[in-house]
Amino acid sequence: MPIIVNLDVVLAQRKMRLNSLSEKVGITPQNLSVLKTGKARAIRFATLEKLCAVLDCQPGDLLAFERSEEDQQADLK
Repeated sequence: MPIIVNLDVVLAQRKMRLNSLSEKVGITPQNLSVLKTGKARAIRFATLEKLCAVLDCQPGDLLAFERSEEDQQADLK
């Protein structure tokens, strides 16, 4: 997937556990785990806003775009 979720990195930088974040944001640990592992297919802006507020970060700190090898090879043609 070309969108990389860096929630685990930001949590480690903040020395915060997933359960603690879950309580502060009001999202179940299971849903945060799905997001953290990159298995989520979507995220609501309201959820992203809450995460950024609690973690004191920008959306770009949590999400990154990485081009797939197929896309890179197609660009070379």
